[in-house]
Amino acid sequence: MTDWLSAVLPASCPANPGLAIARFANREALGRAGFALSSPAFGQGEELDPCFTADEEDAVAPPMEWTAPPKGAEEMVLVVQDASAEDATCHWLVWGLTPQHGKLLEGEVPPRTGKNDRGNSDWLLPKVDPDGKPHCFVFQLFALDLPIALMPGAGKAELFAAMEGHVIAASVLSATYSGSEEEDFADLEEGDEA
Repeated sequence: MTDWLSAVLPASCPANPGLAIARFANREALGRAGFALSSPAFGQGEELDPCFTADEEDAVAPPMEWTAPPKGAEEMVLVVQDASAEDATCHWLVWGLTPQHGKLLEGEVPPRTGKNDRGNSDWLLPKVDPDGKPHCFVFQLFALDLPIALMPGAGKAELFAAMEGHVIAASVLSATYSGSEEEDFADLEEGDEA
């Protein structure tokens, strides 16, 4: 069922069937009419900078940019999930995005956010895997043929129910995160000086 998704994601990123893109899109909807998602902070499959993760004290969500969706789009939804987690942990739910070429700046508060899988409406900061394995975070942008009539703070189940049958185009961008080794090297250097 997710064979088409395996061909779109980098080889290091699992085509987790729990991803929103696997539920709401297909090969035909992906990139329809040139609809594309990108980030000035990372390219497809590249490592997230620690400033967007739990490794940094003042971390924020990364900047995102997108092209105009196809005609007929009334609203756009951004869903970010960890494809490496068995449950495809939801890190960010954003909706209320105007259906036109646009962007979210680094750390910008989106128009509407929903509860991530930890129960808050913020960007859920990626953390280093306890086993040291890199994780793949999938940024999924959907163009819908109707506006979402949910209040901020709605959960993933509510948002996904509202999206069902209304996705006309989708785009996907992935990034990995395996943690910062700089602190480890700094600790070693400090220990060598003693």
